[in-house]
Amino acid sequence: MRKNLGSTDRFIRLFIAVALLTTFYTETVTGTLGYILAAVAGVLIFTTFISFCPIYSLFGASTCKIK
Repeated sequence: MRKNLGSTDRFIRLFIAVALLTTFYTETVTGTLGYILAAVAGVLIFTTFISFCPIYSLFGASTCKIK
């Protein structure tokens, strides 16, 4: 797996994940939708830490400056 996430993209993903988890843990969003948003946040956090997005690789996109 080659890295395909740049630092700005990683920061945005982490910010969105924290926002989604906050809505889940403060019970702003509950039920099935809350669990779905928590799962999406988990995926965003995982892809942030490994610096790889499988969807980007499908489309040949990369926000990483290193080739």
